[in-house]
Formats: sequence, C-alpha cells, structure tokens
Amino acid sequence: MVDQQQLTEQIRAYALELGFDACGFARAQHLPHEERRLGEWLDQDRNGTMSWMENHFEKRVDPTLLVPGSKTVVSVLASYWHPSHARQIGDTEHPLISKYAQGRDYHKVLKKKLKKLFRFTKDKFGGLEGRIFTDSAPVLDKVWAQRAGLGWIGKNSNLLNKDIGSFFFIGEMIIDAELNYDAPQTDHCGTCTRCIDSCPTDAIYEPYRVDATKCISYLTIELKDEIADSEQDGIQNWIYGCDICQDVCPWNSKAKIASFTDLHPRDYVVDHDLKFWQDLTQDQYDSIFEGSAIRRAKFDKFSHNVSVVSKNITQMDQKN
Repeated sequence: MVDQQQLTEQIRAYALELGFDACGFARAQHLPHEERRLGEWLDQDRNGTMSWMENHFEKRVDPTLLVPGSKTVVSVLASYWHPSHARQIGDTEHPLISKYAQGRDYHKVLKKKLKKLFRFTKDKFGGLEGRIFTDSAPVLDKVWAQRAGLGWIGKNSNLLNKDIGSFFFIGEMIIDAELNYDAPQTDHCGTCTRCIDSCPTDAIYEPYRVDATKCISYLTIELKDEIADSEQDGIQNWIYGCDICQDVCPWNSKAKIASFTDLHPRDYVVDHDLKFWQDLTQDQYDSIFEGSAIRRAKFDKFSHNVSVVSKNITQMDQKN
C-alpha cells in the first residue's frame, strides 16, 4: 500500500532540492467563493483590455475541468529577490524595471524545474496524469498557493509568505493522484495599509481588491494603447511594471535571495540611464531583452513608456 504521507513529503523535499523555496498541497476542487469574486470583478471591467481573463472562466475556478480527473494541486514558490534590488527602492531619479523582469523569463526557468518535479512524482506513483503551469493557463495560482499553506493573499492582492515576503513566482502541478493536504494559511496583514497608502494611482480601491486598469504594471505592460495624459504622472519613473506596493510591505524585509541564478538581475538590463533608454533602437531592444519577460510589452510600447517616464523625471528634477 502506498504511504500517502511519505509520498507527499518526498515530493516536497525534492521540490526544495530543485531550488524551490516552498511547496504545498491542496485538494483540487471547485472554488465557489473565488468564482463569485472573479465574476464581480470582471463584470465591473476591472480587467481592462485583458479580455483573456474572461476566457475559460469555468476552468479558471475549477481545476478538475482544466485537468480532467485531477485530485491535487501542488504549488511551489520561487524567489526572484536579489540584494541589488534594494538600491531601486525609493529611487525617483532613474528609470525602473520591475524586479521580476530583470532576469531570465520566469516561465522558462520555472517550467524546466516543474518538468523535473513532475517526472519525479510520476516515477514515485508508477504512472501519473497531469499538467504543469506557471502563469500560463487559467489557474488561480495565488488562491491555490494560499490553500496549500504557502501564504495568504494580502491587501495588495499579492501572495505573502511569512518567511520570504512576496517577491516570488508561483508554479503548479495539477495531478490525478491524491496526496496529504496542507492547511490554508491565515491572514497576517492586520491593520497595516502601507500598500494601499503608497499606490500613486489608487489602484487598490479597497483592501484585497485591485483595479487593474489603474495599476502601473497594467498601464506599462498589458495596455496596448498609449497611456492617457491624465494617467501619465502616476507612472512616476516605472518603464516596465511596478513594485511599490511590495517595496513598502513589512513582510518583504524577509525577502530571500533567489536560488535560481537565472532569475538574478542581468546587468545589461538594469544598468542604464535615461538617455540610453531614450536612444534605444529596435535591434538593441531585441538583443537586450532576448529571453526576457519584458518582450511582452513590444518595442513601441516600451518606447512610449520611456517617453512618459522621461517627462516625469524631468518634472521631478524641476521640483527638486
């Protein structure tokens, strides 16, 4: 007879051996509470132009429809924090790129490791059906990580972990085998509202609710149109993404250095001044951001972001 507890711990141990920072297990099932909340959010058009979030709605709230026969969602965390990131916290003089995008494309890094974890798990069971994911399918990854005991969803809607903060990626294996399940993590935000108070665009319109259409990350990455004049000041000096609500979070004082060196910042991505980005050509863009998540924004979008930030930095300099 298979020792379910032993198998669960073997899989967790191998995930940590691969370099993941945490691994947890939750029962695959329909999520009625999240279905209601997501439905309300979409009905209010909080997703903006991200119409893909409306696709496969039923599968998004029920992994047993996404992966027929699934019984378990195995969630893993992979930190992308690096000590050099600290220098950009509070920096208002230089163009900033969100920390998660400064290294190699996380989809490629995590999937490679998840494939190894899946093969290990399949060998242990002597056969297994399932799929791996990392921000690549209709999966509510933060919800599943919370249910697997890996943290709680904070007031900025990011997953927070007591031991490593929130500067991490989330990946999943959804499999047709039953394992021992972890207890969901409880909320530890308390009365803190730093993330809400610090958001320059008021994107966190109430605790635990974010309007994507106001979020700097959305405006500089997902929005295909030019950023409206009325929204440009709020972008501040972010040319790709934003970390403000995470930078101010007290739990990120415990941020852990990324085990996967491919996620460490690349000097040729971050060590440039404003003039360099202003003069950037299409060929340079393609070369610098090869294998990077930043390619999602496309050259024209990135260049527009730079022009917005250029104006903002000039205005900030004049005020000082």
